[in-house]
Amino acid sequence: MRRRAEFVEHSQCHSSIQRVQSDLENSGPEKGMDRERPSHLRNKEDMVMLPVLSRVAVCGGTHGNELSGVYLVRERLKKRRKGEVMEAVAIVTVMSNPRAVQRCVRYTETDLNRCFSNAMLSLSLSEKSPYELVLSQELNTLLGPKGSTEAVDLICDLHNTTANMGLCLITYSDSDWICLHICKHLQREMATIPVRYVHYDYPPSEAYSLDSVGKHGFAMEIGPQPHGLIRSNVFTAMQEAVQLMLDWVRLFNSGTQFEGSSLDVYTLVKSIDYPRDPHTHSITAAVHPDLQDRDFCLLHPGDPMFLSFSGETVRYKGKEPLYPFFINESAYYEKGVALSLARRRKVEIPAIHSRRI
Repeated sequence: MRRRAEFVEHSQCHSSIQRVQSDLENSGPEKGMDRERPSHLRNKEDMVMLPVLSRVAVCGGTHGNELSGVYLVRERLKKRRKGEVMEAVAIVTVMSNPRAVQRCVRYTETDLNRCFSNAMLSLSLSEKSPYELVLSQELNTLLGPKGSTEAVDLICDLHNTTANMGLCLITYSDSDWICLHICKHLQREMATIPVRYVHYDYPPSEAYSLDSVGKHGFAMEIGPQPHGLIRSNVFTAMQEAVQLMLDWVRLFNSGTQFEGSSLDVYTLVKSIDYPRDPHTHSITAAVHPDLQDRDFCLLHPGDPMFLSFSGETVRYKGKEPLYPFFINESAYYEKGVALSLARRRKVEIPAIHSRRI
């Protein structure tokens, strides 16, 4: 029996009003998210054959204060040491940034999850190189090299956000049939949380996050959860999603044919900074109450976006409605990002089947 949804939804996007409370009140599953039948088989001539996924990496602690992934990886490592984990797939479990995890900070010198572009990975290292830059090249050796045939087949990098985003798979491709099918599988099987697919349209050489090192990869982003603490419902959702992902890989590798379908994809268009004082560069406004916690609810031109500290409303001046996400993410204050905006479109996913190489 499926549990009731435990993540915050809002009446502007969904059917009932739910307020953010300290214990995250229960709410229903996202309205409009089709629940497909459990049948995965499809007998059609347009079947796409893809190599099996022989090696999968599950990474946590890339940001040391995003604790759902930290504790999930710790549990997996503990069970592996005790011999309690028997996997049908070779799984590499990685605590990505141990020093940041120990200090419970996002990073110690520079953001590790911005160090995996080709340009960053090719930098020469010295004794003065930032810890995370050195670490990125070590992780690239362990899980890559990026862009090579030796790279792991799939990387799932675990993250938390303070924004009300539910569960998102964030990737650099809107045509990676493996990642798209995994997302569809999570949507089909998870009733506790809305699941979405977010696409950053960067070329592989400029893809900067850890998940880009694998042949396939995504960041699994779950929120809302404040950094530096853990919520049981968020951890449980991540744990369930990781297991469902691994189950899907096992089915795929065993020869299961997955039927074609379609999926809503949210492609990043731009990010918007907070209003700032031109002289001090300090922010002069906060996210407007009408926008706060409304991630993936359509933002129309003229809608309130910020409320200045002097009481003035700053409105969205874009030319088209777009979908906001990462609204008021606390880690992005230093990056000059108050929210990001995406365009949504439906992507057709072909039926797939594994092949041995």
